[in-house]
Amino acid sequence: MKKIVLASLLSAMSFASIANVCQGYGPQTPRDIDSLEGTNKRIFSIAPPSEQMNLCNIHFHNNAEHKAKDFSIYAGEGKNGYGGGYMCGISKDLTPAELKPTAAKVCGGLKPGDTIEMHWVHSSCDVKPGAGLGSCLSDSCANPNLRVETQVFTLVNDSAAMDFNDMDYDGNMSNGYHQAKMIPNTTGAPVEFLGSTTGPSYDASQKCSPLQVTWSVRPQCAKLDINSIAKWCESNEFEEKKAHGVRQLVTDKRLLSVIH
Repeated sequence: MKKIVLASLLSAMSFASIANVCQGYGPQTPRDIDSLEGTNKRIFSIAPPSEQMNLCNIHFHNNAEHKAKDFSIYAGEGKNGYGGGYMCGISKDLTPAELKPTAAKVCGGLKPGDTIEMHWVHSSCDVKPGAGLGSCLSDSCANPNLRVETQVFTLVNDSAAMDFNDMDYDGNMSNGYHQAKMIPNTTGAPVEFLGSTTGPSYDASQKCSPLQVTWSVRPQCAKLDINSIAKWCESNEFEEKKAHGVRQLVTDKRLLSVIH
Protein backbone atom coordinates (compact mmCIF):
# COMPACT_ATOMS: atom_id res chain seq x y z
CA MET A 1 0.00 0.00 0.00
CA LYS A 2 2.83 2.38 0.91
CA LYS A 3 4.51 1.70 -2.46
CA ILE A 4 1.29 2.56 -4.30
CA VAL A 5 0.90 5.81 -2.34
CA LEU A 6 4.56 6.74 -2.95
CA ALA A 7 4.22 6.00 -6.67
CA SER A 8 1.09 8.17 -6.82
CA LEU A 9 2.90 11.03 -5.06
CA LEU A 10 5.88 10.81 -7.41
CA SER A 11 3.55 10.75 -10.41
CA ALA A 12 1.72 13.83 -9.11
CA MET A 13 5.01 15.63 -8.48
CA SER A 14 6.17 14.79 -12.02
CA PHE A 15 2.91 16.10 -13.51
CA ALA A 16 3.15 19.28 -11.42
CA SER A 17 6.71 19.80 -12.63
CA ILE A 18 5.57 19.54 -16.27
CA ALA A 19 2.56 21.74 -15.64
CA ASN A 20 4.76 24.42 -14.09
CA VAL A 21 6.74 24.82 -17.32
CA CYS A 22 5.03 26.98 -19.92
CA GLN A 23 3.96 24.75 -22.79
CA GLY A 24 4.41 25.30 -26.52
CA TYR A 25 7.00 28.06 -26.27
CA GLY A 26 10.35 28.15 -27.99
CA PRO A 27 13.68 28.28 -26.16
CA GLN A 28 13.94 30.90 -23.43
CA THR A 29 16.62 33.31 -22.26
CA PRO A 30 18.69 34.11 -20.14
CA ARG A 31 20.77 31.01 -19.52
CA ASP A 32 24.14 29.76 -18.33
CA ILE A 33 26.17 29.98 -21.55
CA ASP A 34 28.72 27.48 -20.20
CA SER A 35 26.00 24.80 -20.15
CA LEU A 36 25.41 23.55 -23.69
CA GLU A 37 22.47 21.23 -23.03
CA GLY A 38 18.89 21.90 -24.04
CA THR A 39 15.92 19.82 -25.16
CA ASN A 40 13.49 22.43 -26.49
CA LYS A 41 12.26 21.18 -29.87
CA ARG A 42 11.08 24.48 -31.39
CA ILE A 43 13.85 25.31 -33.82
CA PHE A 44 14.05 28.44 -35.95
CA SER A 45 16.69 29.83 -38.25
CA ILE A 46 19.77 31.55 -36.88
CA ALA A 47 19.53 35.27 -37.66
CA PRO A 48 22.02 36.79 -40.11
CA PRO A 49 25.20 38.38 -38.73
CA SER A 50 24.51 41.71 -37.02
CA GLU A 51 26.46 43.49 -39.78
CA GLN A 52 23.69 42.41 -42.19
CA MET A 53 20.85 43.67 -39.99
CA ASN A 54 19.66 47.02 -38.69
CA LEU A 55 20.50 48.05 -35.15
CA CYS A 56 17.08 48.90 -33.71
CA ASN A 57 17.65 49.35 -29.98
CA ILE A 58 20.29 49.60 -27.28
CA HIS A 59 19.49 49.05 -23.61
CA PHE A 60 21.11 47.52 -20.54
CA HIS A 61 20.24 45.54 -17.41
CA ASN A 62 21.42 46.00 -13.81
CA ASN A 63 23.61 42.92 -13.16
CA ALA A 64 24.08 40.21 -15.76
CA GLU A 65 20.98 38.30 -16.82
CA HIS A 66 23.11 35.54 -18.30
CA LYS A 67 25.63 33.48 -16.36
CA ALA A 68 29.15 32.39 -17.34
CA LYS A 69 32.40 31.60 -15.56
CA ASP A 70 33.47 35.24 -15.61
CA PHE A 71 30.11 36.57 -14.42
CA SER A 72 28.86 33.96 -11.99
CA ILE A 73 28.75 35.76 -8.64
CA TYR A 74 25.12 35.40 -7.58
CA ALA A 75 23.66 38.76 -6.60
CA GLY A 76 20.55 37.25 -5.02
CA GLU A 77 16.90 36.90 -5.99
CA GLY A 78 16.31 40.64 -6.02
CA LYS A 79 12.89 42.27 -5.92
CA ASN A 80 10.67 42.90 -8.94
CA GLY A 81 13.62 42.09 -11.19
CA TYR A 82 16.08 44.44 -9.52
CA GLY A 83 19.03 43.37 -7.37
CA GLY A 84 19.15 39.86 -8.82
CA GLY A 85 21.25 38.29 -11.55
CA TYR A 86 25.03 37.87 -11.61
CA MET A 87 28.13 40.00 -11.10
CA CYS A 88 31.52 39.95 -12.78
CA GLY A 89 34.36 38.26 -10.94
CA ILE A 90 36.62 41.26 -11.63
CA SER A 91 34.23 43.44 -9.63
CA LYS A 92 35.79 41.98 -6.48
CA ASP A 93 39.33 43.07 -7.38
CA LEU A 94 38.93 46.76 -8.19
CA THR A 95 41.21 49.47 -6.85
CA PRO A 96 40.04 52.24 -4.51
CA ALA A 97 40.47 54.69 -7.42
CA GLU A 98 38.22 52.58 -9.67
CA LEU A 99 35.62 52.46 -6.90
CA LYS A 100 35.68 56.18 -6.15
CA PRO A 101 32.05 57.40 -5.91
CA THR A 102 30.77 59.59 -8.72
CA ALA A 103 29.89 63.22 -8.06
CA ALA A 104 26.33 62.80 -9.35
CA LYS A 105 23.75 60.01 -9.50
CA VAL A 106 24.28 57.69 -12.48
CA CYS A 107 21.47 56.13 -14.56
CA GLY A 108 18.99 55.92 -11.70
CA GLY A 109 21.44 54.67 -9.09
CA LEU A 110 24.41 52.80 -10.60
CA LYS A 111 27.74 53.01 -8.81
CA PRO A 112 31.35 51.96 -9.47
CA GLY A 113 31.75 48.22 -8.99
CA ASP A 114 28.28 47.41 -10.36
CA THR A 115 27.76 44.94 -13.19
CA ILE A 116 25.58 45.69 -16.20
CA GLU A 117 24.62 43.61 -19.25
CA MET A 118 24.40 45.64 -22.46
CA HIS A 119 22.14 44.55 -25.34
CA TRP A 120 22.51 45.76 -28.92
CA VAL A 121 19.28 44.56 -30.58
CA HIS A 122 19.23 44.01 -34.36
CA SER A 123 16.30 43.44 -36.73
CA SER A 124 15.89 42.17 -40.27
CA CYS A 125 13.21 44.86 -40.77
CA ASP A 126 13.96 48.06 -42.63
CA VAL A 127 13.71 50.20 -39.49
CA LYS A 128 15.59 52.98 -37.75
CA PRO A 129 16.87 52.66 -34.17
CA GLY A 130 14.48 53.90 -31.52
CA ALA A 131 12.93 53.42 -28.10
CA GLY A 132 11.83 49.96 -26.98
CA LEU A 133 11.64 46.68 -28.85
CA GLY A 134 8.73 48.06 -30.85
CA SER A 135 11.34 49.93 -32.85
CA CYS A 136 12.50 46.55 -34.19
CA LEU A 137 9.17 45.97 -35.95
CA SER A 138 7.13 47.78 -38.58
CA ASP A 139 3.69 47.56 -40.17
CA SER A 140 5.20 45.72 -43.13
CA CYS A 141 7.58 43.59 -41.03
CA ALA A 142 5.82 42.19 -37.96
CA ASN A 143 7.80 38.95 -37.63
CA PRO A 144 11.46 39.80 -38.17
CA ASN A 145 14.64 37.92 -37.48
CA LEU A 146 16.07 39.35 -34.25
CA ARG A 147 19.64 39.18 -32.98
CA VAL A 148 21.02 40.51 -29.69
CA GLU A 149 24.73 41.19 -29.35
CA THR A 150 25.61 41.10 -25.65
CA GLN A 151 28.47 42.33 -23.46
CA VAL A 152 28.71 42.27 -19.66
CA PHE A 153 30.57 45.16 -18.05
CA THR A 154 31.95 46.10 -14.65
CA LEU A 155 31.57 49.84 -14.06
CA VAL A 156 34.66 51.70 -12.88
CA ASN A 157 35.43 55.35 -12.22
CA ASP A 158 38.32 55.42 -14.65
CA SER A 159 38.58 57.38 -17.90
CA ALA A 160 41.12 54.81 -19.16
CA ALA A 161 38.43 52.11 -19.21
CA MET A 162 36.17 51.53 -22.22
CA ASP A 163 34.03 54.50 -23.25
CA PHE A 164 30.41 53.72 -24.08
CA ASN A 165 30.34 56.59 -26.57
CA ASP A 166 32.55 54.38 -28.77
CA MET A 167 29.79 51.72 -28.75
CA ASP A 168 26.77 54.00 -29.27
CA TYR A 169 24.81 54.52 -32.49
CA ASP A 170 24.90 58.28 -33.19
CA GLY A 171 23.46 57.83 -36.69
CA ASN A 172 26.22 55.48 -37.81
CA MET A 173 25.60 53.62 -41.09
CA SER A 174 27.64 50.77 -42.59
CA ASN A 175 26.89 49.15 -45.97
CA GLY A 176 23.39 50.58 -45.82
CA TYR A 177 22.59 49.27 -42.32
CA HIS A 178 22.13 51.14 -39.04
CA GLN A 179 25.01 49.96 -36.86
CA ALA A 180 26.66 50.64 -33.52
CA LYS A 181 29.99 52.38 -33.95
CA MET A 182 31.63 49.38 -32.27
CA ILE A 183 30.71 46.28 -30.28
CA PRO A 184 33.49 44.72 -28.13
CA ASN A 185 35.46 42.01 -29.92
CA THR A 186 38.20 41.31 -27.37
CA THR A 187 36.15 39.52 -24.69
CA GLY A 188 36.13 36.01 -26.08
CA ALA A 189 34.34 34.33 -28.97
CA PRO A 190 30.60 35.04 -28.57
CA VAL A 191 28.43 32.07 -27.59
CA GLU A 192 25.54 31.87 -30.09
CA PHE A 193 22.21 30.21 -29.36
CA LEU A 194 18.45 30.36 -29.96
CA GLY A 195 16.35 32.02 -27.27
CA SER A 196 13.80 34.69 -26.50
CA THR A 197 13.45 38.21 -25.18
CA THR A 198 14.33 38.76 -21.53
CA GLY A 199 13.49 41.22 -18.74
CA PRO A 200 11.56 40.81 -15.47
CA SER A 201 8.14 40.69 -17.14
CA TYR A 202 8.94 37.02 -17.81
CA ASP A 203 10.03 34.32 -15.35
CA ALA A 204 11.92 31.05 -15.49
CA SER A 205 8.98 28.69 -15.88
CA GLN A 206 5.37 29.91 -16.04
CA LYS A 207 5.49 33.18 -17.95
CA CYS A 208 7.54 32.73 -21.12
CA SER A 209 8.40 35.03 -24.01
CA PRO A 210 6.93 34.18 -27.44
CA LEU A 211 9.54 36.07 -29.48
CA GLN A 212 12.33 34.22 -31.26
CA VAL A 213 15.80 35.70 -30.83
CA THR A 214 19.31 34.69 -31.85
CA TRP A 215 21.70 35.53 -29.02
CA SER A 216 25.41 36.26 -29.22
CA VAL A 217 26.86 36.56 -25.70
CA ARG A 218 30.51 37.37 -25.06
CA PRO A 219 31.89 35.17 -22.25
CA GLN A 220 34.26 37.66 -20.61
CA CYS A 221 33.61 40.87 -18.68
CA ALA A 222 35.13 44.24 -19.59
CA LYS A 223 35.62 47.41 -17.58
CA LEU A 224 33.47 50.38 -18.63
CA ASP A 225 33.95 53.97 -17.52
CA ILE A 226 30.87 54.76 -15.44
CA ASN A 227 31.07 58.42 -16.45
CA SER A 228 30.53 57.47 -20.11
CA ILE A 229 27.34 55.50 -19.40
CA ALA A 230 26.18 58.35 -17.16
CA LYS A 231 26.48 60.74 -20.09
CA TRP A 232 24.62 58.30 -22.35
CA CYS A 233 21.72 58.02 -19.89
CA GLU A 234 21.37 61.80 -19.94
CA SER A 235 20.59 61.79 -23.68
CA ASN A 236 20.29 59.00 -26.27
CA GLU A 237 18.14 58.03 -29.26
CA PHE A 238 16.61 55.14 -27.33
CA GLU A 239 15.13 57.18 -24.47
CA GLU A 240 16.98 54.99 -21.99
CA LYS A 241 17.45 56.66 -18.61
CA LYS A 242 18.26 53.76 -16.31
CA ALA A 243 19.00 50.04 -16.21
CA HIS A 244 16.30 47.45 -16.81
CA GLY A 245 15.68 44.64 -14.33
CA VAL A 246 16.76 41.05 -14.94
CA ARG A 247 14.81 37.92 -15.73
CA GLN A 248 15.48 34.91 -13.53
CA LEU A 249 17.98 32.46 -15.03
CA VAL A 250 16.29 29.71 -17.05
CA THR A 251 17.73 26.30 -16.12
CA ASP A 252 15.01 23.80 -17.09
CA LYS A 253 16.40 22.02 -20.17
CA ARG A 254 12.89 21.82 -21.66
CA LEU A 255 13.04 25.58 -22.05
CA LEU A 256 16.56 25.74 -23.46
CA SER A 257 18.01 25.15 -26.93
CA VAL A 258 21.13 23.09 -27.40
CA ILE A 259 24.30 25.17 -27.94
CA HIS A 260 26.32 23.68 -30.79
